[in-house]
Amino acid sequence: MAVELDPRLLEILACPSDDHAPLRPGTPTDPEADVLTCTSCGRQYRVENGIPVLLLDEAIEPGAGEPDQAEGADT
Repeated sequence: MAVELDPRLLEILACPSDDHAPLRPGTPTDPEADVLTCTSCGRQYRVENGIPVLLLDEAIEPGAGEPDQAEGADT
């Protein structure tokens, strides 16, 4: 399900990191994901029941959801 936020709200939401970059709905690989992605640092913030959870300590770091290519490659 895609993030459905008021467009005016989406215009003012920003990443809570120091650069305060704008957020965009979805992820680069899944525009329908229930997250907001920072246009600068790439952190992803989940949206629960239409409410963005903009907490740095709960953000998904870029690449965190991707399997590590190096790990287990020789097994």
